[in-house]
Amino acid sequence: MRNLKRIALIFFFAYQAVAQEVKVVKYETLQDVIAAEKDKLIVVNFWATWCGPCLAELPHFMEVNRENKDNPGFKMILVSLDQVRQLDRVKQLITRRKLDTVHYLLDDNARMNDWIPKFDPAWSGGIPATFIYRNGVKVEFVESGLSKTELKNLISNHKN
Repeated sequence: MRNLKRIALIFFFAYQAVAQEVKVVKYETLQDVIAAEKDKLIVVNFWATWCGPCLAELPHFMEVNRENKDNPGFKMILVSLDQVRQLDRVKQLITRRKLDTVHYLLDDNARMNDWIPKFDPAWSGGIPATFIYRNGVKVEFVESGLSKTELKNLISNHKN
């Protein structure tokens, strides 16, 4: 029984570790992360815990991410636009929904009118919003929820 409790605790803390990997960053750091990923196709999705359409599409994103887990030329990044004071809520949602990918929380609301058009001049700031980058260069932008099929099609349009 004692060993079972130890094993349960190990799994609990390992499971919690997934939620601990949310990096709080400013716009410039996020841009540097994207630009540094040479020779990769990167899917960057902006979302928030309070956004219904965002939450609805996240399972599709995770399915596509799992399908590409062995592809060294693919990376998915989820960027939360929640307030920093909501970081624990973001981590809990990531853990509960098993969002197994790279996570950032963009702590730059005061300058949103500056950085939103730098991602794309057509972006109103609405979420969900998805950007696809190939070798650090933006090749696709969608400001709406995506189904699994739509996301897969966008990715396949830019694979090579």
